[in-house]
Amino acid sequence: MGTAQTPRRITMTPAAHRVLAAAGRLFYERGIHAVGVDLIAAEAGVTKKTLYDRFGSKEQIVVEYLADRDERWRAFLAPYLDAVGPSPAAGVLAVFDASRDWSAEHSAKGCSMVNAHAEISDPSHPAYAIITAQKQWMLALFTDLAGAAAPGRAEWLGRALMLLHEGALVAHGLDVFPDPIGRARDEAEALLTAAGAGS
Repeated sequence: MGTAQTPRRITMTPAAHRVLAAAGRLFYERGIHAVGVDLIAAEAGVTKKTLYDRFGSKEQIVVEYLADRDERWRAFLAPYLDAVGPSPAAGVLAVFDASRDWSAEHSAKGCSMVNAHAEISDPSHPAYAIITAQKQWMLALFTDLAGAAAPGRAEWLGRALMLLHEGALVAHGLDVFPDPIGRARDEAEALLTAAGAGS
């Protein structure tokens, strides 16, 4: 487990937003290491000087890219969880529903955090803390929902649900078989039923 501190964030200007939009698309499509600041600046329609004035380094762009993906995912997920009412089991399934919809719209190549971790495994990299914190947040979410659905089995069930979810995201990105997130949802529902949590 990394010990990286919460990374610094910047105040976003209109030019910084353009840089982030271009960088996010390029990083996700081509990989973080494969994309240089010259290409990002050209795609964003800014000078390299403007890019460095706003972000200071490519590392900071990577931090903002991953933090932005995390924030957008959490905002995307929130209405799914809000719509299920008091049923914890339904809340678990709503996470899988949201992931399936998010992946269809935003993540054809799989989870951006998993993909980034394949390139950034050094805990001293400022973006490492974003990656690990996002996955810790997901584990905490599943554990909370599992605890409400099946008291006494929260840790076990939360981890099992997390494994299903993360495996499905990887399988989706690799296009191994059709609808892996839907299949993982079915398996999660079976786990909940076996644990005595009805939806």
